[in-house]
Amino acid sequence: MMKTVVKFGGSSLASAAQFQKVGKIIHSDVARRYVVPSAPGRRFGGDMKVTDMLYECYRLAEEDKNFQGALENIKARYMEIIKGLFLNFSIDEKFEEIAKNFRNKVGECYAASRGEYLNGIIMAKYLEFEFVDAAEVICFKENGNFDAEKTDEVMSKRLEGLQKVVIPGFYGAKPNGSVKTFSRGGSDITGSLVAKAVHANLYENWTDVSGFLVTDPRIVKDPVTISTITYREMRELSYMGATVLHEDAIFPLRKEGIPINVRNTNCPEDPGTMIVESTCNKPKYTITGIGGKKGFVSITIEKAMMNAEIGFGRKVLQVFEENGLSFEHTPSGIDTFTVYVHQSEFESKEQQVIADLHRAVQPDLIELESDLALVAVVGRGMRHTRGTAGRIFSALAHAHVNVKMIDQGSSELNIIIGVENRDFETAIQAIYEIFVIAQK
Repeated sequence: MMKTVVKFGGSSLASAAQFQKVGKIIHSDVARRYVVPSAPGRRFGGDMKVTDMLYECYRLAEEDKNFQGALENIKARYMEIIKGLFLNFSIDEKFEEIAKNFRNKVGECYAASRGEYLNGIIMAKYLEFEFVDAAEVICFKENGNFDAEKTDEVMSKRLEGLQKVVIPGFYGAKPNGSVKTFSRGGSDITGSLVAKAVHANLYENWTDVSGFLVTDPRIVKDPVTISTITYREMRELSYMGATVLHEDAIFPLRKEGIPINVRNTNCPEDPGTMIVESTCNKPKYTITGIGGKKGFVSITIEKAMMNAEIGFGRKVLQVFEENGLSFEHTPSGIDTFTVYVHQSEFESKEQQVIADLHRAVQPDLIELESDLALVAVVGRGMRHTRGTAGRIFSALAHAHVNVKMIDQGSSELNIIIGVENRDFETAIQAIYEIFVIAQK
C-alpha cells in the first residue's frame, strides 16, 4: 500500500477554514496516512504566528512578569480553530500544564514547541487519526545534538502497525525528557524523518506557494515555477537563500531516495514542484533556479610565485579557521588567492585576520573589498549547454553590472557570480530574462 507523508506549514493551519482545506486534501488520497503539522501561522497581515506569541509569553514568565493574559490570547487562537471545526473537547488542562511549566521556567524550547503540540492534538481529533507526541520519537542527545540513528530506530518501532497518525513537527526530546527544538522551519525536518522511518513512497510539503520558483518573487515579478528539481540543485539553491524547504530536511529523504512534492494548500490542483534524486526529464530551461545573498567581503592575498609555494592555500584558510570564520568561495589566480566571507562576521576581526595572514604567508599585498553579493545560477541543463557562462556575462554587461568574481563548481551544476550589493537585484533580473523570458 502506498505511503505518503504530508507536512503542512503554519499558513496552511492558521485558521479553521485552513484546517478544512487540509482535511479535504488528506481525505482525497488514502495514501496520505502520516500528517506533520506546524503551529498556526498568520491569518492576515499584521497578525502574529503562534510560535512568536509563545516566545513572547515565555519571555514574560522568565522575567517574572504576569504572562497569563498573553497565554489566554494564545488559547483563544486555538479555541477559535476548535469552535470553527465544531469539535467538542477541552484544552483547559493542556493550558494549565503549560502555565505551570512556564512558571517553573522549563525552557524556551518547551515554550516554542507547544504551538505544534497543540495543533497536532487538534488535527488528530479533526481527522480522527492517532496522535503521537514528537517527544516520544524525535531524539536529541544530552548535549542538544540531534540523534538521527536513535530517532530512526525509535520512530520506526513506534509507528509500525499504525495506519493513520499525526506527529507534530519542530521538536523532540533529550534523554531526560526535556523538550528540544530544531531551528525555525524544523517541521520540514520532522516530516522528512517520518518519511524515512515509514519508508514512504512520497513526502508532500504543503505550503502557501505552488512549488519552488525559479527565483525570488520579491525581485522578479511572477517568476515561473520549477516542475522538477534534483536534490543537488535544491541543496545549492537552499544554501544560497531559497527558503521554501528547510535545507536539513533534504538529507534523510535523499538517503532513502524518497521524492518530495512541494504543493500549495490554497491551490491543491496545482502539481507543484517535484524534488528527486535524479531524472531523465530534460529541464524546460537551461537553468533551474537563481539564488543569492548579500553581505560579503573579499580578502585578496597577492604574492609573487605563490603558486609554487606548497601549502599556501592551507595556511591562508587556517587563519580564517583560527579566527572562527567560515569561507564561501576561494577563487584564485597565479599570484592571487581570494577568500569570500560574511561581512558581518568579518568586520570585528579584520585587523586580526590581516595580521595573522602576514605572519602565516608573508604576502606582498592584502586587499579588502566589502559590500559584495553572491548570485548562484543553478541547473543540471548547464553541463550539456555550450556558452552558458558567456550568456551570463553578456546579460550582466547589457544590464551594466560589473562582475567581481565568477566561479563554476566542479559538478558543472552551478555558477557563482560576485557583484556589488547595489547590483544584486539587477543581476538576478538580467539572468532571469536571458535564460527564462527569452526561452519562453
